[in-house]
Amino acid sequence: MRISRPKLNYANVIATIALFVALGGAAVAAGLPKNSVGALQLKRNAVTAKALKRGAVTAGKIAPQAVVAGKLGANAVLPGNLGNGIINTEKLGDGAVIASKIRNGVITTNKLTNGAVTTQKLGEDSVTAGKLADRSVTAAKLAPGTIGQLRSKVESGETLRGVFDIGSTAGLAGDTTRNAVSFQLPLANPPAVNVVLPGQTNAACPGLASGQPLAAPGNACLYVTTAVNLDEISPLAIENNTRYGFGLVAKAKEPGLFAAFGQWAVTAP
Repeated sequence: MRISRPKLNYANVIATIALFVALGGAAVAAGLPKNSVGALQLKRNAVTAKALKRGAVTAGKIAPQAVVAGKLGANAVLPGNLGNGIINTEKLGDGAVIASKIRNGVITTNKLTNGAVTTQKLGEDSVTAGKLADRSVTAAKLAPGTIGQLRSKVESGETLRGVFDIGSTAGLAGDTTRNAVSFQLPLANPPAVNVVLPGQTNAACPGLASGQPLAAPGNACLYVTTAVNLDEISPLAIENNTRYGFGLVAKAKEPGLFAAFGQWAVTAP
């Protein structure tokens, strides 16, 4: 009996080779020793995202500092993903915590260090009567003269200051004109009034300190800074001296304009 052999052609040869390669490749893959394929055996970009099994990349597989800010997606790091105490002072950048990032009521009294709220940190009119504890405003906290002003009088040792100006036109030598000086607050008693001409000083009226008139306790001092055509013997006279103020009289040396002006100070005894 004669056996018929299949006739070999190009298509049959190619199909046979393909089958061998397929079976051989599977056999080789199935027979690879464990850990025989390492980083050196993988081509660049050989492992793609689709090739990774879900959950295959764990914390232990990520190198230190491998995840930088640019690798994080939007809203990737949420409050629920942060452990307690993870974000400390050293982790905050300069200017990271701004007013708009702080919720209302978050900064409470126990969050403020001693001395943290200074005068410069207080807003205008932030300290109102309702914010002051009972009896917290003592005499030592009041500015000089405050109590006297509340009582409508000048306290002992406190000084009141002002300016005076008196003058007129004389028809004859010896003509006079009058004006007055009134204290902003009354004294307990009338002061001793002293007229101090330019360039003069005395124990009761020690002069002008940086342009500020001075007066010893119990004295009122009129510092004449400018005088025009005043009588040489009695240029200015005082009348009606009371604890509220006093009258002032100027006398002309000769016909024409005569005047005097300057500053005054009175200190309560």
